[in-house]
Amino acid sequence: MATLIRNKHSALKRMLNFNAPPLKNAAAEPVWKVLIYDRFGQDIISPLLGVKELRDMGITLHLLLHSDRDPIPDVPAIYFVMPTEENIDRICQDLRNQLYESYYLNFISAISRSKLEDIASAALAANAVTQVTKVYDQYLNFITLEDDMFILCHQNKELISYHAINRADILDTDMEAIMDTIVDSLFCFFVTLGAVPIIRCPRGNAAEMVAVKLDKKLRENLRDARNSLFTGDNMTAGQFSFQRPLFVLADRNLDLATPLHHTWTYQALIHDVLDFHLNRVMMEEGQGAEPSPAGARPKKKSRKTYDLTAADKFWQKHKGSPFPEVAESVQEELDTYRAQEDEVKRLKSIMGLEGEDEGAISMLSDNTAKLTSAVSSLPELLEKKRLIDLHTNVATAVLDHIKSRKLDVYFEYEEKLMSKSTLDKSLLDIISDPDAGTPEDKMRLFLIYYITAQQAPSEADLEQYKKALQDAGCDLSPLNYIKQWNLFSRVMNTGSQFVMEGVKNLVLKQHVSDKQQRSERTSETDDYRYFDPKMLRGSESLCVTMSCDDVVVFVLQAIVFVVGGGNYIEYQNLVDYAKSKQGKKVLYGCSELFNAAQFIKQVRKQDTCKLSRQHRTKNMNFNESGQFNLLVALCVCVCVCVCVCLKQAGNYLFYDL
Repeated sequence: MATLIRNKHSALKRMLNFNAPPLKNAAAEPVWKVLIYDRFGQDIISPLLGVKELRDMGITLHLLLHSDRDPIPDVPAIYFVMPTEENIDRICQDLRNQLYESYYLNFISAISRSKLEDIASAALAANAVTQVTKVYDQYLNFITLEDDMFILCHQNKELISYHAINRADILDTDMEAIMDTIVDSLFCFFVTLGAVPIIRCPRGNAAEMVAVKLDKKLRENLRDARNSLFTGDNMTAGQFSFQRPLFVLADRNLDLATPLHHTWTYQALIHDVLDFHLNRVMMEEGQGAEPSPAGARPKKKSRKTYDLTAADKFWQKHKGSPFPEVAESVQEELDTYRAQEDEVKRLKSIMGLEGEDEGAISMLSDNTAKLTSAVSSLPELLEKKRLIDLHTNVATAVLDHIKSRKLDVYFEYEEKLMSKSTLDKSLLDIISDPDAGTPEDKMRLFLIYYITAQQAPSEADLEQYKKALQDAGCDLSPLNYIKQWNLFSRVMNTGSQFVMEGVKNLVLKQHVSDKQQRSERTSETDDYRYFDPKMLRGSESLCVTMSCDDVVVFVLQAIVFVVGGGNYIEYQNLVDYAKSKQGKKVLYGCSELFNAAQFIKQVRKQDTCKLSRQHRTKNMNFNESGQFNLLVALCVCVCVCVCVCLKQAGNYLFYDL
């Protein structure tokens, strides 16, 4: 599964080398050029390629498409933009203004023929036809944040947000447009991955709509063998290629508790309490050490930016660790650095001893090699110091939030709520405690209690909670939507023993996992639809009971994708789950990435909503009876290593995973 980030990194490097393979000879001088991108292109490139890497590939200047740009007539320009009407108009304007020597146009997703004709007309009118050297569809319309994590977009993410999908007044045409946007990005993802997936999804929700459309889009592309994007080097095994990824689509509405949960791991905490997006955290530094003179304006707080990248070994090792372990590790790294620094100082002091006595000269001779070694490792030592300072500052900022808001108390209490453990403190006591958290923290806690409760609180109890929340300064508007969602969820799941169990860990009960690894059919697995775009006829005709004999497709890689938004808590839970299953690789994706504050903001918009799932899916003949049985939890179980057994001719057999 690590091929995702490798494939995308290679695709970007190839694009920056004029869509030719990068030079293997490191000594060769690159061709100097300008990179022009829009906000979407910037978000795609920034988590993968730093300024130094861009410079090494000959990018002397990188500019936003819609910024004021001066002509550089003797330099080629590489464009990396979305094929929007606004962007096409600006490219045509650049052609008319003769800004660059040549133009290499790379579109993040496929450009339509009509827009290509607009560019051609502009190039012809500007007498710049020969300057438009290449035009490419790159199919890179998604953002890779980790080796095993991706999101669909950061710019204009409200267009496919949880609120956009679930708002009550949404029209069928609007819903279709949202689903098409998600499917286009997922199609780009699989083109980059170089694999055609086996698709599973629950019934009767937005995830099913995405699955149906994605299956159709993949199938149409595979039907045209000459122009298929999946018939290159990555697809040489033919129609029944081995080790295809299992793609499990999930709907956010199964589990609204996890996005609200106070977390305890380093990466998720940073995303929860700090300004963290696209692997970059921005923090406000304190005022200067010197106090401002009386009557003078206070100094403005400056903002410091830190990049948390794959090159940061400490980050890679500890981003999923509990915060207390991170704090200890930072201290250990600091102590190690200080010891190395003291050793360098000691050796320098010894080297300064000249003409003292024979003992000093002898000591000088003995330590010359040590000092030489220490000096040679100085750049590495300085980089280590930079990373230590980075994580010291970030961890200190996180710790300030933990102490001031008592986040450890919230985390432990929510853990008990979600696991149905005995509570050692009254919920009202925490809500009423003026020193325990912000109004938003209290609201998050209560919503988790309301969602995970086996029985909804009585009206009298609810009024008591609402009064306490209002006294604490909470905005109750999110509760109105959660009440409607909770009622709807309970009605649709009546009779299921799995209702709202395990929403925290996203890991299904062991006996269910065991059944799926043994390929046993259960009511839970039957609720998931099955699609195989490589089958010539409808995929779901494969779900019949027959003997299996010929072809075996091994599912060793799985991708869990949440329609409606995801978070670092779920990502880390999947990472931990995959570590416990040797040889299994799981990748996490979501339509957007939000923290609790951002999610509550979207839920608040739903204040007057009435759930309209039937309205949105009525034209697709979806069956609502299969509504949400531990959406992401079941996804993880489907992702374990099992075989999909297919019969090569006639009918086929599929064992539910």
